[in-house]
Amino acid sequence: MDLTPGPGSGRPFVFLARPALYDDTTTRLRPVGAWVRPRAAAAAACVVLGLGLIGGAATGSWLTGESDAAGSSRNAYVEAGELWHSVPVDELFPPSIKGEGAGPGGADRTWDRVAVAPDSTCKDAFDPLLRKALAPAGCLRLLRATYADATRSHVTTVGLLFTKADADAMRALRTRFTEEGLDSRPDLMPRPYAAEGTPAADFGDRQRATWTLSVLPDAPVVAYAVSGFADGRVVTDPESAADAMKVGATSAPAQAGLGNDVKGIADRVERGLRKTVTAATEKPS
Repeated sequence: MDLTPGPGSGRPFVFLARPALYDDTTTRLRPVGAWVRPRAAAAAACVVLGLGLIGGAATGSWLTGESDAAGSSRNAYVEAGELWHSVPVDELFPPSIKGEGAGPGGADRTWDRVAVAPDSTCKDAFDPLLRKALAPAGCLRLLRATYADATRSHVTTVGLLFTKADADAMRALRTRFTEEGLDSRPDLMPRPYAAEGTPAADFGDRQRATWTLSVLPDAPVVAYAVSGFADGRVVTDPESAADAMKVGATSAPAQAGLGNDVKGIADRVERGLRKTVTAATEKPS
């Protein structure tokens, strides 16, 4: 509950009569005498009263640990958690994503959406170990889409897992994934979404080549992406996007730029999510 004083409860307005020293018929000031001390005392009393009200409000906010900024953060967190059912799919997963400078060597990339999965629960959406690692946050809803690069030779599934967790639980989950390196373990790769009649038709578990996963610190969302080859080739040694993008990496996924694909798409979808949350929280009530 925000205990910050609302409009009208702050410093009072004091309306004073026209000063006695002003003469309507001349600009000459009248002599100043014994009235100075009472007026000064009244002004001092007003200042003390105003400072007292302001100080009391500040103290109340400090004692409760609340502020306008904190309230905005909570509102943004709640707003983010509700986006899965209130935002058009084209806003979360644009039909086309442009990645200026996102390819190997700073080359430009373009990815076109080829499939959108119906929003669903997390049942069968993750391998058992990843499902177990994400379990503390709970699963509210899962949204996924699959993209292909301009040559239709690479495919990437990007997902947004909306959790049931509060902010503290999400921060704890993020800390665990980061400190224990869970976001770079091949046995914790997300699963792809394949759709018949698209370049991703043969994009199964054995075709996973690179991936990235991020537990967002300021929203009840886990964002991820996983990439592979559209020709259905099996990848025996998948590697994280961070490893595939290292200078001098020689693996097939690295040479093909799959690490850049997966990172570029995930970053832009996550960026779009944050932009949507910001726009929603800035709307006048």
